[in-house]
Amino acid sequence: MLPPTFSGGPKNLGDPEDKTLRKVEKDILIPMKVRDKTKKEKCFSENQAFSECCKASGFWMFLKCRAQTKALNSCLERWYHDEELKNICQEEYLRERAEYRRSGIPQKQRKKESAMF
Repeated sequence: MLPPTFSGGPKNLGDPEDKTLRKVEKDILIPMKVRDKTKKEKCFSENQAFSECCKASGFWMFLKCRAQTKALNSCLERWYHDEELKNICQEEYLRERAEYRRSGIPQKQRKKESAMF
């Protein structure tokens, strides 16, 4: 039997206004969101330099791209431990989860539908 916060709501997917997080959301989903946001927004130039080096080096990338790897890893680590970024990602996650619980439409499907128009 699920608790009411996970089974109530308009689509029976949980209460959209519930702000509590499960262990998997705290330990896996939100850090994954932080990592993705960091790679795409905060460390974009380092990530791009690393990708270009890897494409140019092929099999020997682990030897030839050490400087780019070190720069990317230090940037990622700096942002990964930033509490403000974690809080931003947590709020984004809670908004997305609330929207899913209200509509029943997963985030990926919403993105596909919005791209079609």
